[in-house]
Amino acid sequence: MASVLIVDDTKFMRTTLTDMLIKLNHEVVGEAENGEEAIELYRKFRPDVVTMDITMPVMNGIEATSEIKAEFPEAKIIVCSAMGQQRMVMEAIEAGAKDFVTKPFDEARVGEALRRLLG
Repeated sequence: MASVLIVDDTKFMRTTLTDMLIKLNHEVVGEAENGEEAIELYRKFRPDVVTMDITMPVMNGIEATSEIKAEFPEAKIIVCSAMGQQRMVMEAIEAGAKDFVTKPFDEARVGEALRRLLG
């Protein structure tokens, strides 16, 4: 079982992901609506995994990924993006994200990404 921080600016997406993660026997330790909140909550909870949306207000997922990785090189971040955001996904991987899943979320794909990251 992993502790997970969910970062997405839409409540619906956070709820969808929370439901999937609980079904997959993981624990959601926090939810953030933007990159700045994500960094604060990461510092507070030190989760095993972060699911990071890319497009958000205040600070986007790529900037937040970079900042978290700079401070916590061991951080495991999965970027979540809508279809057709390949360039942004590549930027996120370059910023330190370990994997990505596309929206709408597929439970099997989310589970596979978590298994791969957690070894």
